[in-house]
Amino acid sequence: MFHGTPALNTISASNSSSRGFELSLSNEQSNHAVDESRLLSAARLVLGDSKYVTSTVSLAVVDDATIRALNRQFLNHDYPTDVLSFTLDTSDTHLNGEVVISADTAASSAGEAGWTAADEQLLYAIHGMLHLVGLDDQSESSERQMRAAERFYLKECGVEISSTPHIAPFVSGARSGEV
Repeated sequence: MFHGTPALNTISASNSSSRGFELSLSNEQSNHAVDESRLLSAARLVLGDSKYVTSTVSLAVVDDATIRALNRQFLNHDYPTDVLSFTLDTSDTHLNGEVVISADTAASSAGEAGWTAADEQLLYAIHGMLHLVGLDDQSESSERQMRAAERFYLKECGVEISSTPHIAPFVSGARSGEV
């Protein structure tokens, strides 16, 4: 995991505290609508079920050019991706991290998936947060655990699971990254 600060200018658009969880979201693109409260609520749900008592987590919604630059800089992958997770610092009870979501990728993938770009952004936020709290998807068993957690939190956020059969293609492992 990367320990440091990603090269991203994050200006807080919305702050939220719950049980010691400091959350912010910065929408740094202008081509797609972003439901900031929905993404922050999903992040709060994942944190609430984690071992962490306190956290400082920033979510950033960016365009493909920005996420491609971050993906190249931190993972040496020269292509846009859907979501990146940066664990900046952790202790037994505190998490400091950032999740970066591509609104462009969400918009283009939503059509393939058969749901809205907002639902795709929600999936990316949940997936990135699950990485921050310790889940991975590098093995077959951990991938199954990640998919089950994604389905659980999507349902908690009001997304009907029966209408989301495309979650499996999302997890091919090639699109998302954890740093």
